[in-house]
Amino acid sequence: MSPDRGERASARDSEERIRELVARGQRGDRDALEELYLIHFDRIYSYLHVSVGNRHDAEDLTTQTFLKMLEKIGGFTWRTAPFSAWLFRIAHNLAMDHFRSRRRWRPEEEVPEPLGEQEPSAELAAMHAIGRTSMLELIEKLSSEQRQVLTLKFVFNFPNVEVAAILGKSEGAIKSLQHRALASLEERIPHRETA
Repeated sequence: MSPDRGERASARDSEERIRELVARGQRGDRDALEELYLIHFDRIYSYLHVSVGNRHDAEDLTTQTFLKMLEKIGGFTWRTAPFSAWLFRIAHNLAMDHFRSRRRWRPEEEVPEPLGEQEPSAELAAMHAIGRTSMLELIEKLSSEQRQVLTLKFVFNFPNVEVAAILGKSEGAIKSLQHRALASLEERIPHRETA
């Protein structure tokens, strides 16, 4: 079996497993809800930590995200985006509420890497090459929406359709925000001259 076929089969199995867990969770199965929590905790926490910039608030918002998941899982329906996008949407909304109440984003020096089995994209590799601290400083100057798009796309590797579902925007708006954010970053990154 080719690597691509193996990856697709693994992703399909993983998606089927999530669907099974969600169905069981909707029926009140505590083990399924706990497994959904364990599967998604690291990525949700990392996303919130990058979004709000400090561990304490990220921990609080992660707890709130999973409490909302428990409250609302009965109303979850499968659409074009996966369950993880629905969960990230909850986290995103909580982060936006947090920003409205605080009106300030203060990044910490260290941001945890999201855990997962995904291969890093070329864009993610480029971001790592620039350096996380300097990248956070550059990203901090972007609009909140642009930061969110870059974080979801390049740190968490969500495709445009899922970023759109998480942020409640169209795919075209996501592409536009990404383009403007990357153009802005390119202007700010010092270019090295090649000999």
